[in-house]
Amino acid sequence: MSTTSGQSVTLQFCGAAHTVTGSCLLFRTPRAQVLVDCGMFQGPKTLKSLNYGAFAFNPAEIDAVLLTHAHIDHSGLLPKLVAGGFRGRILATRGTIDLCSYLLPDAGYIQESEVATLNQRNAARGRAAVSPIYTKADAIASLNAFRPVDYETWLTVAPGVRARFWNAGHLLGSASVELEFEPASGGRPLTVLASGDIGPNGKLFQPDPDAPSGVDYVVCESTYGDSDRPEVSSKERRKHLADELRAARSAGGALLIPAFAVERTQELLVELLDLMERREVPSAPVFLDSPLAIRATEVFRQHASSLEGDFDIDRLLDSPHLHATETVEESKRIGRFSGFHIIVAGSGMCEAGRIRHHLKHWLWRRDATVLLTGFQARGTLGRFLADGATAVRIQGEEVKVAARIRQVDDYSGHADGPELIDWIASRHPIRRGIFLEHGERRALEALRQRVVDRFHDAPVCLVPELDQRFELGGDAARPLEGVQRRLQPEAVENLDWHNEMSRLILDINTRLEAASSDRERDQLVRTLRQALGSAGPAGPRG
Repeated sequence: MSTTSGQSVTLQFCGAAHTVTGSCLLFRTPRAQVLVDCGMFQGPKTLKSLNYGAFAFNPAEIDAVLLTHAHIDHSGLLPKLVAGGFRGRILATRGTIDLCSYLLPDAGYIQESEVATLNQRNAARGRAAVSPIYTKADAIASLNAFRPVDYETWLTVAPGVRARFWNAGHLLGSASVELEFEPASGGRPLTVLASGDIGPNGKLFQPDPDAPSGVDYVVCESTYGDSDRPEVSSKERRKHLADELRAARSAGGALLIPAFAVERTQELLVELLDLMERREVPSAPVFLDSPLAIRATEVFRQHASSLEGDFDIDRLLDSPHLHATETVEESKRIGRFSGFHIIVAGSGMCEAGRIRHHLKHWLWRRDATVLLTGFQARGTLGRFLADGATAVRIQGEEVKVAARIRQVDDYSGHADGPELIDWIASRHPIRRGIFLEHGERRALEALRQRVVDRFHDAPVCLVPELDQRFELGGDAARPLEGVQRRLQPEAVENLDWHNEMSRLILDINTRLEAASSDRERDQLVRTLRQALGSAGPAGPRG
């Protein structure tokens, strides 16, 4: 049955299409425009450049934002939205609001700091200065637009649009958002469920995800759509972490844990400290070297009564083994430590923050260990390390990779492929269609195939591209033509020239170092110059 008599509802994917960052869904009706999330793009520079450009919509025309959770790839462009003219409400759970009150100002501060450093280099090179995406002051100002909502409670968010939030089990305050669009005259309302990020079953602090069934459309994340993680009990998870700690201690150097400041850090700290308290692993200093994670930890203390698990969070976080290093001076002093110690610092994908300084200090040493505990997006430093890079560039400098690079996925905040398909199955009947987003190509294709294999009578399953727009009326979604694309699909999915240039520089340096003589090095340089169409000065002869 048609949704309405004349009411048109469209959905545009303004982010997280064929990538895992920049989440932003735009719903348009003749009476309203509503966003679900307004996240920052991360990864290759070509993708991150979207953060600096114009939105795919006019911020002043948006009536409301429904925020699924606080992670920056879902919330990070809200200050830019407000600064650009948005005057509506940002609706989110209390946990999400409390976390955003720290995450967004911190993001603004990081942008100001990084742009200041970049502008110093630009001045030396005779290049024009650039401006941050937004400032800390912009972020603080945007917090005035936030309004708290309760789970499973309907509220009117814009003319003709209602919504309610369901616990997504991903993060403190995380939600899936159910939207209901009022028909123009008679008929049944159109309903859409946006998953947000879906947590795995048995997550340390969160309940299993929940959401309604019997909607017209489901928009589902696909981060781990191609993964089948083995089922791991809490006991097995603790054993895996304990084994990694013992191995790192045997190596003799620092254990670096690049961790997402919100929830992943708190989960790891609680498990680490509990293992030490129970003497299941040797005690060692644990440095929490992230001002943002320190503040987020206090939010978790405030919400401790709403978290799952049997831990006494307050007691564990007061452990004498835990040292919170908030100032730059305190962070630098960690570099004086030798022997085994643990440094937990952001960011989780090694793209910013203090972890990059610690990696420069330790990555070239064989006694060091780097433990990756979350998803590493394409084009990030964490992904290069996970993929086995032998050298990387950090802040313009080449660093050899001699440290042990380890990964554990037991603390993932995302459901894997089987859990995602089970979540989709629990939403049935889905009357008109499924959209898959928030994933890289391999994960998206794998989850789409799971849908096809599992549900022989399932509605159409679509994998939209960035900025693609769909008409949601009729019996199925219809793609609309004439939509301006900010990036072509291949630019979204592939590593860009910045990444390739870094790889090329590393490869050239490796070849030069491996050459047996200056003559061989000279010949390599000449060959490169010829390829660039420049003869250049002759090098020394060997």
